[in-house]
Amino acid sequence: MEQTTPKSEFLAGLRDTIPMIVGAIPFGIIFGIAAITAGLSPAATQGMSLFVFAGSAQFIAAGLIAEGIPPGIIILTTFIVNLRHALYGASLAPYLKHLPQKWLVPFGFLLTDETYAVTIRRYQERGVGPHGHWYYLASVLFMYTNWQICTLIGIVTGRSLQGAANWGLDFAMVATFIGITVPLIVNRPMLVCTLVAGVTAVLANGLPNKLGLMLAALLGIGAGVLAESFRLGGQPEVATVEGDA
Repeated sequence: MEQTTPKSEFLAGLRDTIPMIVGAIPFGIIFGIAAITAGLSPAATQGMSLFVFAGSAQFIAAGLIAEGIPPGIIILTTFIVNLRHALYGASLAPYLKHLPQKWLVPFGFLLTDETYAVTIRRYQERGVGPHGHWYYLASVLFMYTNWQICTLIGIVTGRSLQGAANWGLDFAMVATFIGITVPLIVNRPMLVCTLVAGVTAVLANGLPNKLGLMLAALLGIGAGVLAESFRLGGQPEVATVEGDA
């Protein structure tokens, strides 16, 4: 593995996150617009981005709040939607487990789909090394700052322009997730996992509290593990981590 420095890893994290930022910009703006349109105050909308920082969960929560859904149901629904981050964390754990809690706690809060996509790919290809966590730090800070700015733009836009929520900018969320997923499909087990999860998500879309999302994730993982087992003749593949992790 080539020698790196905290600065070089940080700059690489910024660079590799730029394509994800492009997709996240309209996503953040449309959240600000949608939340204001749903009746949330500007302070509540910006506060949700500052202290929740979970795009899809924020969209869902704003819609449920607008419908007058009890807080317990809102918390349960957003919890289920964000359970995928536990899967992300388990995937990243071998590369970051050597870090102290002062790194891991903020890393856990700031983790996003976009950061996971760029970070796991880099770690799998090049290992984590002694400074790889600076790559992660750059990505999460870039994503967090962008989300706050875009939420503010959405708040201003939503208050000044009628019908802004109907501009169709939310399609950026779909395009971003496609851009995250496709580069990670590098072998047959990953393809099987993606197809099973995608089909399940469509078929189970009507389940309450977004349970279809977790069902799709679990079935996709199961299918991928099974496909990997067949590929390796029943012998599970053991992942290794480069560097000092």
